[in-house]
Amino acid sequence: MSSGPPTAPTEDVATSVGHPLTRVRPQPLRRWVRAVAQHRADLLAGLFFAALAGILTHRLWADPSGLVLALNPEDQVLYEWFLAVDARALLGDVGLATDRLNAPDGVNLMANTSVIALGVLFAPVTLLFGAPVTFVLLVSVNLAGTATAWYLLFSRMLRAHRAAAALGGALCGFAPGMVSQSNSHLHMTAQWLLPVIVWLVVRLLRAADPAVRPGAAAVRPTAAADRRRLATSSAGLAAAVTAQVLIGEEVLFLTALTLLVMALTIIVVDRDLARRALPAFAGAMALATGLALLVLLYPLWFQFAGPLGVADGMFSPHYFSADLASWWAISPLSLLGDERSADLSTGPAEYNTFLGWPLLVVTIGCAIWLGRRPLVLACTVGLVVMGALSLGPEVVLDGEGTGVSGPYALLAGLPVVDGALPMRFALAAPPLIATLLVSAVDRALRARGRTRRLTLVAVAVAVVPLLPAPLPTAHRPPVPQFITDGHWRACVEPGGVLVPVPLATPKQPWPMRWATAANAEFGMPEGFFIGPHGRGGSAAMGVAPRPTSALLAEVARSGLRPVVGDEQRRQAAADVEHWGASCVVLAADTAHADSLRLTLEALYGPSARISDAWFWRV
Repeated sequence: MSSGPPTAPTEDVATSVGHPLTRVRPQPLRRWVRAVAQHRADLLAGLFFAALAGILTHRLWADPSGLVLALNPEDQVLYEWFLAVDARALLGDVGLATDRLNAPDGVNLMANTSVIALGVLFAPVTLLFGAPVTFVLLVSVNLAGTATAWYLLFSRMLRAHRAAAALGGALCGFAPGMVSQSNSHLHMTAQWLLPVIVWLVVRLLRAADPAVRPGAAAVRPTAAADRRRLATSSAGLAAAVTAQVLIGEEVLFLTALTLLVMALTIIVVDRDLARRALPAFAGAMALATGLALLVLLYPLWFQFAGPLGVADGMFSPHYFSADLASWWAISPLSLLGDERSADLSTGPAEYNTFLGWPLLVVTIGCAIWLGRRPLVLACTVGLVVMGALSLGPEVVLDGEGTGVSGPYALLAGLPVVDGALPMRFALAAPPLIATLLVSAVDRALRARGRTRRLTLVAVAVAVVPLLPAPLPTAHRPPVPQFITDGHWRACVEPGGVLVPVPLATPKQPWPMRWATAANAEFGMPEGFFIGPHGRGGSAAMGVAPRPTSALLAEVARSGLRPVVGDEQRRQAAADVEHWGASCVVLAADTAHADSLRLTLEALYGPSARISDAWFWRV
């Protein structure tokens, strides 16, 4: 036997099939394959949610610029414009207000649901492919991302069976309210940060009281480790809350209120836990709040008290209240839904409560079966409280007022609260119901016999009626080539003001698509937005039209040419001076285009034409 060091194998030997060195070399690939294998269930769940979101939005994906969500097209126009304005942050146009609408005053973006964080995050997509593509991408991502995030929370925090967690994620991401809000309300469907916020809150609780931590009996962390966990979790929670404020404040408010109700319930039912953990937990939450306010103090001041800010809600809680009967109805947007139930809501974007009586019955049964566990009781109380608040100031049944005051009457008029629609309080229900169902299904999957079969069948019967149908779409007229080909630069410089005819309004916002197609390089007067333009400076949608705007809107509606005299011409000149406008533009395919063109020529003189539009330099 040789006593010397082993000699290195030759290249031929090292690369021969089956040699040990051959198996060692691709370690990075092996680690990747091993990681994929370990998280295969998670990847499959995410792919399933992405496929489901794609099915629901496939009609819009067919032609993002040529199609629009048929049930709420006006809001889609608004959000596409928001995305175009938000994307300008990459071009150096950064701010919480914009002058690209309601010229010359502008719009307070914080006072509107402008999804600033989403717009900036997806700005490269918007600048490369256009805001309509970003819009349909976000509709899909919000649905799939929310479902995936809840799935991960259920499988990690609750340690639930992956199948049970997938069921819970699907219910959270594709609940009737989420599908309904997908009709243009990006700020309401972007809920994928909420499970992160819940996880961080639970992490704070576990750091405050290691006794509630899984495996706490086996490993007791040091006090220093707990303090580090509290600090890092507080900072993480502050970051998540800050991001959610810049995505959708209403969702964050509903989440915070739900967690507060659940926390108070746990304090009552588990006083030992409250006594052990409350001081440290409250201190960590105060730290998280303070860190978040360091970043959010100025944006929140700007929203409520800054230029063009609004401090009150503009929507009637009596009108936007959930009908009690809608809770046990099936959403018209579900495969098994009934169109007649649509009368139980204010519109197709607000089917928040349409959970169906099978799901309600099964949820009650699961809550009773799971017993008096603190989490079960907290979810049950949270569900009852948020459901009751969704009924608004007066309980309505089948469209008729009952004269019975709802719990919301106690909150009506409070600052911040009046900015949330009562019926949207019901959006807290799916995650609470999902938590109960996940716990019950997980328990059933670990059991055998009749209990297992009965639970799984009951849950299946409850959720099958909620399977959503693809979102309906409709064709929309193309943006004039005068805009898409850049001819608008012949009459207005970038950053200037272009007046479309007729002007955009909250009910007819279509000309805002012109600015969207041009990446908001020019501004427009009036438009669709929320501002302090109501009576006494209260919040209102849009702004009162100028005389010339009202005149042109009437011609566009009726097709009748008005008598234009010196007074109308003086007013038209004063209006374009007020707007700071450079040109007025009329697309050739506008309804009653001939009457509008002759009226404009009477107001501003002869027109010029490029491509498919007439324009007047003013």
